[in-house]
Amino acid sequence: MTEVRDGAPPAAGAPPRRMGQRELLTLLSAIMALMALGIDLMLPAFEDIRAAFDLGEGSPRTGQVITVFFMGLAVAQIAWGPLADRFGRRPVFWAGTAIYVVGAAGSALAPSFELLLASRFVWGIGAAGSRVVATAIVRDRFVGGEMARAMSQVMAVFMLVPVLAPTIGTGIVAILPWRAVFWFCVAFAAVIALWSLRMRESLDPAHRRPLRVRSTAAGYAEVARTRVTAGYTVSTIFLQGVFTSYLASSELLIGEILGQPTLFPVIFGCVAVLFAVAAIVNGRIVVRVGVHRVVNGVYALLIPTTLALCALSISASGRPSIWTYMPLLAVTLASFMFLMPNLNTAALEPVGHLAGTASALSGAVRMAGGAVLGTIVSARVSDSTTPFSIGVALLCLGSWITVLVVRRRSPDIATRHLLPESAVTAV
Repeated sequence: MTEVRDGAPPAAGAPPRRMGQRELLTLLSAIMALMALGIDLMLPAFEDIRAAFDLGEGSPRTGQVITVFFMGLAVAQIAWGPLADRFGRRPVFWAGTAIYVVGAAGSALAPSFELLLASRFVWGIGAAGSRVVATAIVRDRFVGGEMARAMSQVMAVFMLVPVLAPTIGTGIVAILPWRAVFWFCVAFAAVIALWSLRMRESLDPAHRRPLRVRSTAAGYAEVARTRVTAGYTVSTIFLQGVFTSYLASSELLIGEILGQPTLFPVIFGCVAVLFAVAAIVNGRIVVRVGVHRVVNGVYALLIPTTLALCALSISASGRPSIWTYMPLLAVTLASFMFLMPNLNTAALEPVGHLAGTASALSGAVRMAGGAVLGTIVSARVSDSTTPFSIGVALLCLGSWITVLVVRRRSPDIATRHLLPESAVTAV
């Protein structure tokens, strides 16, 4: 894998370049893991949260702890993007991490469920800074198929976090008060902040944008007017909706509806392992095969799989066997690792000169839309898998249709940015 600016001098005021490519990708994965930990670590504490705030046994309201976090992620990215394009990636990461710590500590100290949700929103605002920075740095350093590969590698390590997080969370809750899961996130953020001191600034000084309302608005307008960027971003909203609804409903689905509460960390972790494997495989094949063919092939398998998921739920009156339902759901969710990195790559490719702004806008729209759609689906999950299965099928269908519309309206641009680099050179 070749970095785009491998020979470029460090930005003014940046530390000497001491971080190799492998360490950089690992650090970016850890930065993204800040967001994952903010979601997955507290899933085993949901039952304790219900009891602590008298929400009622099996209450789906605990799902709001997840969705409000995503809302904070969505809203804040609109601000973090222009800041990252003006001041650079490192300062924005550190500012976001400080807010992340405040939100996590506030969640640990919250005396009511409402204040817990408010703190989670602040927490999401801080996590948004790390997400914008990680994505922007990948776009700064890599292009084309190499960017898709780098994005897949980052996401592969990032997706391993859910393998460990529920188990760690279960261990923490078993020996400490449930609020300790939030303090764990505070400690992890501090470690990553110290590690990031080795990372040099990746924003080219020539690409720094003035922090003015007109300039910022113009940047967002340019991103929004780019059909491929806007179209593929909309497509990922539906996929994010599925992912959000799964995170918000997984504890209820596995523990209550499918009747395996003690196996929740194991099953959740196994699904996450499949995510990571899919991301690694995507990173290996996308440069050779091309984003276009990978996306086509995955959608051809995804739509029938989601329909089978619906049929399984309906035929079992909403309570299928966990040993048939979860493997099918796991395959469905793992296929997103062949879609999200590639669609995100295709969306950002035409707007590399606005990497921070584009990453922020696409991320904000995706997180906000996904949070809304995920909340709609998860709110209907109580004692049956059928509403969840139907919601997954409809959202995946919406994502596929959106991709088809983008290609139909912008065939030349869409094809160019979805081909392998060798083919693009020949176009």
